[in-house]
Amino acid sequence: MPCCTPSRKPLSAGSGGSDSLNALPRRGSSLHDDVQLAGGLFEMGDAFGEGYPSDGEIPVHEVQLNPFEIDSTPVTNIMFTEFIKGTGYVTEAEHYGSSAVFHLLSTATGADVLGTAAGAPWWLNIRGANWAHPTGPRSRWEDVATHPVVHVSHNDALAYCRWAGRRLPTEAEWEYAARGGLPGMRYAWGNDLTPSDEHRCNIWQGSFPKTNTRADGYLGTAPTKSFQPNGYGLYEMAGNVWEWCNDWFLPKYYRNSPRDDPPGPTIGAGRVMRGGSYLCHDSYCNRYRVAARTSNTPESSSGNCGFRTVHLSAVRNATIQASGETA
Repeated sequence: MPCCTPSRKPLSAGSGGSDSLNALPRRGSSLHDDVQLAGGLFEMGDAFGEGYPSDGEIPVHEVQLNPFEIDSTPVTNIMFTEFIKGTGYVTEAEHYGSSAVFHLLSTATGADVLGTAAGAPWWLNIRGANWAHPTGPRSRWEDVATHPVVHVSHNDALAYCRWAGRRLPTEAEWEYAARGGLPGMRYAWGNDLTPSDEHRCNIWQGSFPKTNTRADGYLGTAPTKSFQPNGYGLYEMAGNVWEWCNDWFLPKYYRNSPRDDPPGPTIGAGRVMRGGSYLCHDSYCNRYRVAARTSNTPESSSGNCGFRTVHLSAVRNATIQASGETA
């Protein structure tokens, strides 16, 4: 859906960033600050009827999860650069030679602006935009070192997981973690968007897509841990950047998904993204709710999509990781 993150088609065989996935060396130690979650029974889905029908957020259904450990924050630029240094990996945005940057954030000029996304002219296709140059070829990741890494495709996220000995969360794990122990709530902290007039996430304020008042302090990404954590000690589970999940996206999946540790469907139109981003606004993309979901193609990247990971510590985890790499 182009309003959230623009989509693109895969490169020709042999040119994509994920081709060498299985050849990547593994990292021996971890950069990750994990939060251990007990798992258990919870209700997954939209209890308020606020979701877009095409997103498939209903019916609300019971899910039973085993314990797991998840990143307290999205993967940051500092963490991602260690992966690049350790492997020499080239992301898909670098292979394509361009990626999508929100128009108010672009630092590109002239011929580096290659065009706009169909139906979403606020997205500029910027030559030289990638994880290391997040707003254009003259920008530097070092200037936003503690911000979430962006311009990372689903395939790139899997490559990072392969190196780090980790995996992407299933969609059920992500929602359980995001809820922070609060059953049936709209947001990761409760039902009010700004309790006591306090901003709890980095989303759009003002008139999208031209005027952002920055009432929450940010136009683009915010450093991790800029807002209060949820009840499980997890940061930025709403807003800031979209986060890739392992699952394929199939809107009708909730109708008959397994109760115990649902792995996601075996087919879909793209990969699930969760959490919303700094561009979400209730006038057009009310997807910073904890039940909200959307998707994009595995090779797509943009300046508002990143990921967090789960500790790989069991046979089940390895099975989920493999499904993500080979599906």
